[in-house]
Amino acid sequence: MQKIKNIIFDYGNVIFMLDFPALRQAFVDLGIRDANAFFSHATQNPWVDALDKGQLPAPEFLNVIREAAGKPELTDSEITKAWSTLLVGVPEGYHDLLRDLKQHYRTFLLSNNNEIHYQWIIDYLQREHGLVDNSVFFEQDYYSHLMGMRKPDPAIFQFVLDRHDLQPGETLFIDDSPQHVAAAQQLGIRAELLGEGDTLPELLGRIGVWKK
Repeated sequence: MQKIKNIIFDYGNVIFMLDFPALRQAFVDLGIRDANAFFSHATQNPWVDALDKGQLPAPEFLNVIREAAGKPELTDSEITKAWSTLLVGVPEGYHDLLRDLKQHYRTFLLSNNNEIHYQWIIDYLQREHGLVDNSVFFEQDYYSHLMGMRKPDPAIFQFVLDRHDLQPGETLFIDDSPQHVAAAQQLGIRAELLGEGDTLPELLGRIGVWKK
């Protein structure tokens, strides 16, 4: 096996923790009956896909939520607050881990994101960690809504490989979604699934690319 020289990280539930049950309850409270079908870890509404690709502006997405909830009176603030209940934060020590890894590997971030959550995360990083954004931790950080494509589309992985002249066999990808891991593996990337109950430091230690 070739030596790992590059690491591509997913963001949500790999570096930045998410709370899907909280979001599901927030959607139910808004009036969306089948909240899991609308958005969950495994699947999501096509409108959310479009939001993630930057194809659907945030104001139009808020209208989609109003229609799904059957409540045209919902305010932008109420919907944005509910949508952002998914977002928790970065565990203690993870930023130090990323700084350390950057000294030994070419590191990248590849996140399915959207303009509402992205702004929440930037505000959080500034407020809680004194950071302008995530760029300090990576050679390049990529977000789907700014790229016009999202995982598990193989094109988004190929873009990163080509843009930075990365060899798939020398590249590790870590994600918490099986469909994203499978798509990366099809391109020859050495992809690892971060499963429920596992942590990023534990996974990296187990596969031998980082030692505490």
